[in-house]
Amino acid sequence: MTFNPDADLSTNTTRRRGRNAAIAGGTGVGVLGIIALIAGPLLGIDLSGLFGGGAAPRGGSSGSSVIEDCDTGADANANVDCRMAGAQVALDAFWEENVEGYVAPTLTVVDGQTQTQCGTASNAVGPFYCPPEQGVYVDPTFFQVMQQQFGASAGNLAQLYIVGHEWGHHIQNITGTMDQYPNNGTGEGTNGVRMELQADCYAGAWIGRITEETDAEGDPYLVKPTETELEDALNAAFVVGDDHIQELSGFQNPESWTHGSSAQRQRWFAEGYANGLGVCAQVFTLPADQLDP
Repeated sequence: MTFNPDADLSTNTTRRRGRNAAIAGGTGVGVLGIIALIAGPLLGIDLSGLFGGGAAPRGGSSGSSVIEDCDTGADANANVDCRMAGAQVALDAFWEENVEGYVAPTLTVVDGQTQTQCGTASNAVGPFYCPPEQGVYVDPTFFQVMQQQFGASAGNLAQLYIVGHEWGHHIQNITGTMDQYPNNGTGEGTNGVRMELQADCYAGAWIGRITEETDAEGDPYLVKPTETELEDALNAAFVVGDDHIQELSGFQNPESWTHGSSAQRQRWFAEGYANGLGVCAQVFTLPADQLDP
């Protein structure tokens, strides 16, 4: 259990959008499909064209509706859509306290697939942040794919880590970090890798202070993570490391890294968790060889 069952999450504004589609990673998806599922969110591009079942043709209609019956922490513990909605409430509360003039992103739970200004949102792409829309998109079936096809634990806290990571990109966008450190290619120590490691650090900092954010009645939104839950989050950080993904595809090329190694991603999540937001700025000041544990 991650959320406090009595927490009031009724202030969430999470919406559902899309249309039903087969889970990417189903029948006929081999190693290439698995790599695309994980590499998509890492690279920030849609790789679903490499395999069947995940992408929709552009231009299709997609409805939008407010997610209902996600009012309490008990709802969030029982239902993954409500867990995303609860994460929105807790993340907004945290960042409102830590960023002056904070403007919340939108959160959309994708039902199958939908179109965005950043391309198709589906479980073939994975959770992502779309800067032009200031919006986070999550298809919760992506977590099932991670478990069933990739062997990841992908439990409750891992799911919150992933959403918290995407919120981190929103913070980088609205605070000017993305403009200050523009994309300068791929490889170890590049701005792109550092941007991702800082987002991991931001997610860790949020989870490390997770019991400090409370609803109007003073009830914490979330309970303190157990060691098992923290291992679950660290497992997710390991799974989405560039070196781990490349190993599964049978090669290693650090010059093509976009998000950092598994060890680096685990290290910066842990740094944020243990030391808070202040340490996250170091991602952009340390020499590349000091980004490792």
